[in-house]
Amino acid sequence: MSIFSSILSGIFGHAQAAPSATPSATPVSAQPRTAAPAPSQTGGVKIPYAPAPGAPSTVDVEAVLDGLLAQKKAKLDWQQSIVDLMKLLDLDSSLAARKELATELHYSGAKDGSAEMNIWLHKAVMQKLAENGGKVPESLKH
Repeated sequence: MSIFSSILSGIFGHAQAAPSATPSATPVSAQPRTAAPAPSQTGGVKIPYAPAPGAPSTVDVEAVLDGLLAQKKAKLDWQQSIVDLMKLLDLDSSLAARKELATELHYSGAKDGSAEMNIWLHKAVMQKLAENGGKVPESLKH
């Protein structure tokens, strides 16, 4: 499973169990997906996600992640840090894992764990979550 798929599953999987998620009246199969992102922002890659039958088609990403954060003892800044986001989802946040995620999302810069790479990864992940049915605040996508 790809790293982004693990992120997506971690968030959307928790949302399926959350009563605060609002199911859509339109069947998932009939809902259009958003347009592909600008290549300069996220590498032009769209990774489709099909929610399980009966699962909400739109997931409030911020609510799910804040709910997970409330269950953790560690202080994690998932809104700013790709490392903390991955830790919150109990995923490997090592440089090797972030390099793999960068490759997956077509990051064109140096894959050296720099602040530039990490910021780009965080924004790209938030954008991809939005493209796949996640409700993500605009401030986290740009």
